[in-house]
Amino acid sequence: MPKEWKVGELAKLAGLTIRTLRYYDQIGLFSPSGHSVAGYRLYGESDLSRLQQILSLKELGLSLEEIKSVLAGDQLSLFDIVSLQMERLKENIRVQQKLLSELENVSGRMQRNEPFTVEQFAEIMRVMRLNHEKFFAERKSSWDLHLDRLGEYLDDNPEEPDKEEK
Repeated sequence: MPKEWKVGELAKLAGLTIRTLRYYDQIGLFSPSGHSVAGYRLYGESDLSRLQQILSLKELGLSLEEIKSVLAGDQLSLFDIVSLQMERLKENIRVQQKLLSELENVSGRMQRNEPFTVEQFAEIMRVMRLNHEKFFAERKSSWDLHLDRLGEYLDDNPEEPDKEEK
């Protein structure tokens, strides 16, 4: 018998939020292959394969609309996808190397007790901002996951109605 997962189970398995999976369903990117009698979304093994494709393309930096288009028309070849990933990694390495170079420059100036120009300070801040954008996006995703889990808990454990005071 094929395995099926509810939306919360699939979210946990894939490291996504329930909100993300519901949004993907809403925009027609990733819909469940079935529903339970109670109306819960049910995802099967074939759905996992599609979700893996979506996440891989998203990791490459494609927008959700681009991913939808690729999956509908298979517009990118495997070579194109690998090439995009290589370019993305090269860009990440370039940003990290630039940040390292700027920090080494700062360290050297500090050791020599040399002052910083406004332009040098601005450049360091710009490079650091680029480096930290990914970190903050990952933190937001983590918070979304925690909020979804809290929402699930509250849905599963509603408060008892207030008892009348005597």
